[in-house]
Amino acid sequence: MDLNTVMEIRDARHPAPWRPGDAWLGGGTYLFSEPQPHLRRLVDLSRTGWIPVQQHLDGSLEIAATCTVAELSAFAKGLAAEAAPLFEQCCRAFLASFKIWNMATVGGNLGNGLPAGPMISLTAGLDGECLLIAQEGSRRRIRVVDFITGAGCKILTEGELIRSVTLPARALACRTAFRQASLYGLGRSGVLIIGTLDPLDDSLAVTITASTVRPFRLWFPLPPTGEALRSAIGSAVADDEWFDDIHGLPDWRRHMTYRYAEEIRQELTQQEAR
Repeated sequence: MDLNTVMEIRDARHPAPWRPGDAWLGGGTYLFSEPQPHLRRLVDLSRTGWIPVQQHLDGSLEIAATCTVAELSAFAKGLAAEAAPLFEQCCRAFLASFKIWNMATVGGNLGNGLPAGPMISLTAGLDGECLLIAQEGSRRRIRVVDFITGAGCKILTEGELIRSVTLPARALACRTAFRQASLYGLGRSGVLIIGTLDPLDDSLAVTITASTVRPFRLWFPLPPTGEALRSAIGSAVADDEWFDDIHGLPDWRRHMTYRYAEEIRQELTQQEAR
């Protein structure tokens, strides 16, 4: 879509004062999908040269905000980590063509903050941490589960940039389980649940996304009983935090969340018992 109110595109490599009507441009798959009458200038990140994905010496994985879905999928195919299959599962949870895969970025998916964002699901499920850079250059780190505060709501300040997301080595070493539901084939996620079982201490984490307005990551020092898991979900998610839109009613999302969370609990604990 033509954005006929945009008068300038600025290269992000050359800093300039942020002003009203500015927006970061990554892949542009959201920006150019619908009218943006409030925008006057785009700050283009495509020439920053950030390495899409890199593994650090401590085993952690840093994913640049400009990393595309296609780049992340390709990298994960060669990733020697227990949690590697989860990357492709979340990439495939996109309601997107190959053209979108080659343009849509991890940072853009997080920056939109939509409940169905599968990069939110992936990075929250693996206990990811965002690196944010303010206009004056100060940096802060915040967990993905705290970065999203509601449907389309983030803690970003004016002009603040998502630089990258780091996934800890310990999370990458976890066994994972994945469940996703949509009301129709290849549709937008109405429910997406991720479970991780830590082989070091047998702790279990269940991350709820898509069915709720923001991510919820429930951590248990030892795998809970089915009743304890249901109780934890009921205590964590308030009635008004179940998402409601054309892709699923809150009651259906709640029901499927409880069902999938229990399936994940059984899958990971049965694997552990073998």
